[in-house]
Amino acid sequence: MVHSTMTDKDTNGYDDEEMTVELELDDGQVVNCAVITILTVDKKDYIALLPLDENGNNDDGEVWFYQYEEDENNPDDEPILTYIDDDDEYENVADAFDEYLDNVEFDEIVDNENEQ
Repeated sequence: MVHSTMTDKDTNGYDDEEMTVELELDDGQVVNCAVITILTVDKKDYIALLPLDENGNNDDGEVWFYQYEEDENNPDDEPILTYIDDDDEYENVADAFDEYLDNVEFDEIVDNENEQ
């Protein structure tokens, strides 16, 4: 289980709507991550996170996936992020994320063409 704290804050050149999550890893290390998206795969929600260094940057392009659950009875509670330890489940989430990226890139290309 990973402890998380979600905040809205302006981070180095990212837009103001950028959501970030502070993850406390098993070894006690705290990593600030930008929330990329929340995906639904096989009726479960997953969150895609971009780990950031102390300057708010990500140089290696590594993305982390966690199962994402909100308390339906109390939406103000912090969401629960759970490590994905099943290889097939992880692969399905990674595939869904690749598809999400393809759609985002396609949307950006279409938007750019419409603006010209």
